[in-house]
Amino acid sequence: MSKKIKVMIVDDHEMVRMGLSAYLSTEDLIEIVGEASNGREALELSQALSPDVILMDLIMNEMDGIEATKAILHKFRELKKQVKIIVLTSFIDDQQVFAALEAGAFSFLLKTATATEISDAIIKAMKNEAVLEGKVTHLMINRVQQKEPKHSQLTHRELEVLQLIGEGKTNKEIGEELFIGIKTVKTHVSNILSKLELEDRTKVAVYANQNNLIK
Repeated sequence: MSKKIKVMIVDDHEMVRMGLSAYLSTEDLIEIVGEASNGREALELSQALSPDVILMDLIMNEMDGIEATKAILHKFRELKKQVKIIVLTSFIDDQQVFAALEAGAFSFLLKTATATEISDAIIKAMKNEAVLEGKVTHLMINRVQQKEPKHSQLTHRELEVLQLIGEGKTNKEIGEELFIGIKTVKTHVSNILSKLELEDRTKVAVYANQNNLIK
């Protein structure tokens, strides 16, 4: 990568901007082209400076990082320019994480990240490689899992057993209908309770009915 990566730093704390600028300026591949203390200033400066990457704080006066991310990306699309926005924040809040990512943030780091991790994230952004703080990845996985019904984790046989429990069948009746032994039925029931995070088969039956799983 011969051309230097033009980086703009957006943070309402002057010491943070100074520290980031001082370190990143020593990187051969990175050039700090500007700094902004709030989102509104960032929107104006970004159009004048056309940075490749913006390090964006989230909590700022006048215009926060989420609104600034939306506005900057919208303006750059209009101008047919490209920019990658890396969120650099002090703490992780579920709503802010998803709002920032939905706004178009490319990577997400905590300010506790090392200077090397930040510079690596900048370089990776230019290669179209996103970097997400571990807690953010965990939140995203949880959100995806929450969107899928818990019974999606069940095997085909476990789903059959679940449906029969919902119909009020005993273990013996389930075994006879599916041509499996009582011990096997009990194993399936145990797995169902575990995967659905339910306490007893009565709640399993309620779950089956609430989710329209009865044949």
